[in-house]
Amino acid sequence: MNLHNTISAMADPTRRKILELLKREDMAAGQINKHFQITAPSLTHHLNILRQADLVTSQRQGQEIIYSLNLSVFEEVAQALIKFFK
Repeated sequence: MNLHNTISAMADPTRRKILELLKREDMAAGQINKHFQITAPSLTHHLNILRQADLVTSQRQGQEIIYSLNLSVFEEVAQALIKFFK
């Protein structure tokens, strides 16, 4: 985990909303896109940044890609922040 990449990825409000949606349930890109007024390529860009920061994982199911939160990274970030403020 690269803390800088993780925090940078979380800095964008659209990406934070995606994370909030995925906190409730795993979703396909099309399901996620229904919550935004952005183009599919823009959503793909945001999802790629979240994947590069290891905040989300993706798995192909047929013709869909299902996105999920990677909770282990959130635990690592929390530990790093706690360690920083000790």
